[in-house]
Amino acid sequence: MKTNLQKENTAKVNQITEGVIWKQLLLFFFPILFGTLFQQVYNTADTVVVGRFVGKEALAAVGGSSSMIVNLIVGFFVGLCSGAAVVISQYYGAKDSKNLKKALHTSMIFCLAASVVVGMAGFILAEPILHLMKTPAEVIPDSVLYLHIYFAGTFFNLVYNMVSSILRSVGDSKRPLYVLIITCLLNILLDVIFVVSFHMGVLGVALATVSCQAVSAILVTWFLMRANDIYRLKFHEIRFDAHSLAAVLRIGLPAGLESVMYNIANLTIQIFVNELGTDTVAAWGTLGKIDAVFWMVCNAFAISITTFVGQNYGAGKYRRMQKSVRVCMIMAYITAFIVSGGIFLFAEPIYRLFTTDQGVVDIGVHMIRFLIPSYALYVVIGILSGALRGAGKVLIPMILTCGGVCLIRIIWLFVFVTRHPGINNIMLSYPVSWVITAVLFVIYYFSHFPGIRKEK
Repeated sequence: MKTNLQKENTAKVNQITEGVIWKQLLLFFFPILFGTLFQQVYNTADTVVVGRFVGKEALAAVGGSSSMIVNLIVGFFVGLCSGAAVVISQYYGAKDSKNLKKALHTSMIFCLAASVVVGMAGFILAEPILHLMKTPAEVIPDSVLYLHIYFAGTFFNLVYNMVSSILRSVGDSKRPLYVLIITCLLNILLDVIFVVSFHMGVLGVALATVSCQAVSAILVTWFLMRANDIYRLKFHEIRFDAHSLAAVLRIGLPAGLESVMYNIANLTIQIFVNELGTDTVAAWGTLGKIDAVFWMVCNAFAISITTFVGQNYGAGKYRRMQKSVRVCMIMAYITAFIVSGGIFLFAEPIYRLFTTDQGVVDIGVHMIRFLIPSYALYVVIGILSGALRGAGKVLIPMILTCGGVCLIRIIWLFVFVTRHPGINNIMLSYPVSWVITAVLFVIYYFSHFPGIRKEK
């Protein structure tokens, strides 16, 4: 006889594999978008508080090289999380309870092990990497302090990323949003208390960040443990399963390496930017907070289409996969043009939210006006790579991204920028690499996406 839970699961209609595509994409997209928005506010609050109440050196410490190092090390693990999300979404779409549970609990024990490695690596390598990046001397002490505290609390960050990825992979994008809203507001409150009231500077920002990450990790884990579905987390079942780990790593490792290459390219760019002085470093680091509004839109659509394709791939619905990619691409472009246009038009008042230093503002506004118009080129890359990842095709997209975006960008810097230094030529590496990569992705998608060749 079926249990009540089994009967309930049988009666459920999976809207991602059955519902109206554009409606389901939007219903899935908006919680991710708002979640990413609150994540960005969460991160940006640190920058705003230190920029306005401590100084531009502290602003550069939190938003410059330190941010790049965090993205490099943590980004690799977030890429691995996407492997777990794809595998679990495919099993969930296929209603394969047995393998889904194995993948879920294997992902959790892997997360615990990885947090130890990532935390130690980040703590030990922080200062040497800062020197290697030619970080301005006046910025290094605060940067080291921030990174040591941040990586001491890496466990909470990685647990949150893994569990929230799992929840989104089964279509639950709302509860990770609720967690981010709570922790975002808490982070702002703690920033104000530690920095403005207690005058703790960068130390206060770091402690606020780690505290909020701990709260977010506890909340999402509790949600997963209380889930009334086949993806419920049970501590006594947490163990490694070789087959599940191999499946997760097969998809997650290329995504993790792709993230590393992205961040190595960004680290290389940061090195060139660091040679232009503290004002430029502060402006560049702040641009990373401002244009994150654009990237969060692209990433929200990419996560949506990855889950959408993953579940429909597991259900064998190839035509629905293809249609969902087309619909998602249109929606992503409409939203991207609106967001990038807003950033372009209101560049100066946005920058003044972060700093009152006129030199930093002038440099930052120029950066936005120069670079933002080319951002739409990335939409093709983000959506197609997300779709291909959902279908389990990760190796070639990783090679295209690492070669087209990362390698070309690095070559551009060392071949062209070393001969023609300046912030404009550094920024030009972005549109050049995006054009080449977008063309390669379109070619690969139309020749390898499941079902397309069969219909021709």
